[in-house]
Amino acid sequence: MILDIKNIYTFAVLTMSDKGARGEREDTSGAYLQERLEAEGYVLQSYEVIPDQKQVIIDHLKALVDGMQVPLIVTTGGTGVSPSDVTPEAMSEVLEQEIPGMAEAMRSASLLKTPRAMLSRGKVGIRKGSLIINLPGSLKAVKENLDIVLPVLLHALEKIRGGTSDCGATTEC
Repeated sequence: MILDIKNIYTFAVLTMSDKGARGEREDTSGAYLQERLEAEGYVLQSYEVIPDQKQVIIDHLKALVDGMQVPLIVTTGGTGVSPSDVTPEAMSEVLEQEIPGMAEAMRSASLLKTPRAMLSRGKVGIRKGSLIINLPGSLKAVKENLDIVLPVLLHALEKIRGGTSDCGATTEC
């Protein structure tokens, strides 16, 4: 595979897990995201496991976007309905624009596999030219949901960064 250097983007993985942050649980979802995105040609810029705390999540997302200017941030965990699941609330304070179609596509595809998918509250959106995608915490759900967004990921990043390609004119969009 020949990579086009102009299409290489860096990414960050941010895992929300109280047990993971305390070293009590291995982060298989975050490890998978790193491996899979690197296999797709993206370059890892940052990886962290943090507790499920709203302000901690907000601070880390802002640091990745505002400070490090990471183009793609993929989170895992904290998207359900448990009392500690606060990722969507943190995202509401971080995002400048939501991309509901991406989140809806992930939920729709997951619903074909399990009715529990309707409990997912993950969001996708933009902050200052960075794309932030929330994925569930389980490895199985991360694999399934990432497969749904991967086909549009590069185009989304290019458009967010000001790309002028016409989606209706090519089959690559």
